[in-house]
Amino acid sequence: MVYFKINGLGYNCGQTKDNCPQKAQSCSECIKRRLMDLGFEFDATAEVIKIDSVDKQLKLERETIWKKFLDVLNIKHILLMDKGSGLTLLNYAVSGVDIDENLLSGFIQANITFSESSEVSNKNVVPSFEYQFYEFQYKKFNILLKDGDIIRVCLILDHKASIKLRNQVFQFLESFEPQFKEELIKFQEKGVHFGFQDKIDYIVEFFNIYLMFPMTLARSIPPYELDKVKGNLVQKAIYNLAKEMLTIKTFFFINNMLIRLKNIADIEDEVILYEIYQLLERKIISPTSIETIANTIESGQTADHDKMIKSSLISPIINNNIDLEDLKEQLKTMDEFSARRWIKETKKKARAAAKDSKFQITLNEYNRALLIAKELNFKGEIAKISLKIFNIESKSKYIELDFNLEKAETAEKDGDVFNSINYYQHALKILDEFKVYSVADPRIKKLKKKIQKLREEI
Repeated sequence: MVYFKINGLGYNCGQTKDNCPQKAQSCSECIKRRLMDLGFEFDATAEVIKIDSVDKQLKLERETIWKKFLDVLNIKHILLMDKGSGLTLLNYAVSGVDIDENLLSGFIQANITFSESSEVSNKNVVPSFEYQFYEFQYKKFNILLKDGDIIRVCLILDHKASIKLRNQVFQFLESFEPQFKEELIKFQEKGVHFGFQDKIDYIVEFFNIYLMFPMTLARSIPPYELDKVKGNLVQKAIYNLAKEMLTIKTFFFINNMLIRLKNIADIEDEVILYEIYQLLERKIISPTSIETIANTIESGQTADHDKMIKSSLISPIINNNIDLEDLKEQLKTMDEFSARRWIKETKKKARAAAKDSKFQITLNEYNRALLIAKELNFKGEIAKISLKIFNIESKSKYIELDFNLEKAETAEKDGDVFNSINYYQHALKILDEFKVYSVADPRIKKLKKKIQKLREEI
């Protein structure tokens, strides 16, 4: 049987390609005619797509999700307005775009009045078999407007709305007004306060705005779900990259994930987004509101601050709350003997930290000692301390390099190609950027070949 998709609906025509009695007629026109006989109506926006194989169906699903994502990226602001008075019921900023809602509502009302005037041709209205839209420019943005029975939906967009987004606005009104009809009428008739949060949640879900939200991994993932992830090469790469990104920040964005994976392997954005979407559907990846992230960051900063205050004393400089600028001021009046003694004590603390492999503390102490030596022009000390700093940085980079190479090789043996490429790229970055290594280092060439070979396996 030949299967068709009609604006997201499936229809089995009941014929095979070889035995179809309507071969002379195009499939699209045949399907439309048969459905019109059943009472359906069609306009120029209707899409009929024939699917001959599972691969084509998967490709269609990927394209659908990608278009959905592009529509979300296009939306900058959503306003719900009372149709009669033009008053704003709800003003939801999808991005950081600053919109004066009072000015905008006046602009919209004037444009609608002008468009509906019998003395002008109605060029702003998008023709449709069942419903009408208003579309016009506001500053540098595109406005998409649709009237319902009670409210008016206004989308502020970067670009003109796609056919799918127009259809989505229509479907939103068809769903939203009946669900919140009582509250809408109370506002219209009595000015009763219109509750916000549940309506915002509804908008976020309906227009897929959550795809723009910061993302996190679920705290608890069932073993059978993890097994599914590990069995899918792209999903496994997304999951591992998410864990890596979350060690730096408490969240990541889908756009950043797309960029990172594109740098690892040449995979179409549609393919990556489709797999991210599957992880979202299965709640392995979860969207988090901006407010939640902001609160997490704020509490994290407070915890870090408290930790710093309670931490053990690292050096006399921290102990006495003297920053580097204050130290420079002190050095202006410090005698040579005191300065050399200070350098000696600072170097001693640096060596003690180095024994415990506390590289950052070691570097901090040596840098303080170097500052003192430079300010008083102790040339011998400057050379010695600089060499110490150079060696500590080299050692820490060697450790970081070895760690990434070991991880890359382990992932390669396990058949985890994406993760292997990711760690090899980290190692390559160390070799490329760190001044110890020359461009001619044979490992650079070797790693580039390794990465290229692994990409070819995907």
